[in-house]
Amino acid sequence: MFPLFRKNSSSNLSTKLCLLLLLSECTAAWALPFFSTNAPSSLDEQDRWLSTPSEVIHRSFRPTPPAPNSDNRAQRDRVLILTPLKDASFHLPHHFALLSNLTYPHHLIDLGFIIGDTVDDTRAVLDAELDKIESGKQDKAFNSCTTVLQNLGDVASQEVAARHGFAAQVDRRKKIAIVRNTLLQKTLKSTHDWVYWRDVDIAESPDGMLEDLIAHDKDVLVPNVWFRRQQKGSLIEGGYDYNSWQETPQSEAFKERLDTEVIVFEGYSQFKTRRRHLAKLGDWRNNAALEIPLDGVGGVSLLIRAEVHRKGILPKFLARSFIPPFTFFVTDQTGIDFPIKPVDHQIETEGLARMAKIAGYGVYGLPNYVIWHFDTSEKEGNLHETPAWLWPLLGIVAVAVIVLGLRYRKWSLYQMPELRQLGFARSAKVRQY
Repeated sequence: MFPLFRKNSSSNLSTKLCLLLLLSECTAAWALPFFSTNAPSSLDEQDRWLSTPSEVIHRSFRPTPPAPNSDNRAQRDRVLILTPLKDASFHLPHHFALLSNLTYPHHLIDLGFIIGDTVDDTRAVLDAELDKIESGKQDKAFNSCTTVLQNLGDVASQEVAARHGFAAQVDRRKKIAIVRNTLLQKTLKSTHDWVYWRDVDIAESPDGMLEDLIAHDKDVLVPNVWFRRQQKGSLIEGGYDYNSWQETPQSEAFKERLDTEVIVFEGYSQFKTRRRHLAKLGDWRNNAALEIPLDGVGGVSLLIRAEVHRKGILPKFLARSFIPPFTFFVTDQTGIDFPIKPVDHQIETEGLARMAKIAGYGVYGLPNYVIWHFDTSEKEGNLHETPAWLWPLLGIVAVAVIVLGLRYRKWSLYQMPELRQLGFARSAKVRQY
């Protein structure tokens, strides 16, 4: 007889079966260290990415500044707008259209782009847009533009399912962090007051967005990012960027069960973090000025005080004295960038937010200030992706249930009157028909 089951307990069989079924709800904290592809890339490969050479092309447009008509700080600060590009030729014209509509004084804005591992004509389209600015075809020219070319050997598919699938996230996000850091290093000047990270595939944003965000005077600030979709004759809208979030007691407890090197990503069933996501907290119909503190931020639209990038990290001896778990990201250079090693289980933009908070800076989000991302028509599975280990486990449980059910069917009918009556009742109904 199977040792887990004893005939002298009428509830023993059902109890054990329930316990087996509960295995399917095992948390990611138990399963990931053994079954996940979430493993750090080899150090040699990371060193190769970090040592990849880059080419820098700078254009100065030298626009004529308009006559000053405001003493508002938001009309005097210099802003650096940075955008990473890969296979972005389709979105670039719209991106420049939105930039040209910005009401912030264009002579105070510098642009920065980094192009890498692209297989379309992104560079040609970008050069064409910059030629329009340089030739004076745009009424309000920006101050300058710096283009950085760097290939990391990333030939991964840009299809949504492949790009946003869980298995691709570790390497993908580490490469994005390296690309962002390279772009920042090549473009940030001492004259810049703000760095605004902006993705190329934003569909709609307010023309006065820079003024609105700068007016909050926060060290790190993100708006809410939503999408719109026409589906079956009706308009669907909802949150897009789930990388902006607040920790909760449940999420803190979840992290305590993880191995130190595990990197957590939001929006995947492998990680049931129970965090509060900015994308679910707001509504564009409500007060757009509302601020809430955040613990993680996304990079679709991200405003950072330039000081944070330049000199945000604590001195090395202070970090070693007071926050030993985080000493691995403190180096001789100053400034907070986008980490490729996990900081409190986060890398890239979320890792930057964790570093900024550790260094004493404020990280905030605007739940009701909504910008709109192009709908990627993403498959629902990328947001609620079934872990690869779950189906085999469910198969084992199903086989166990069937085998045990056949073995103990006669015994269970006699030991559980309710089952016996149910079986007899079903037999009677079958005979009636």
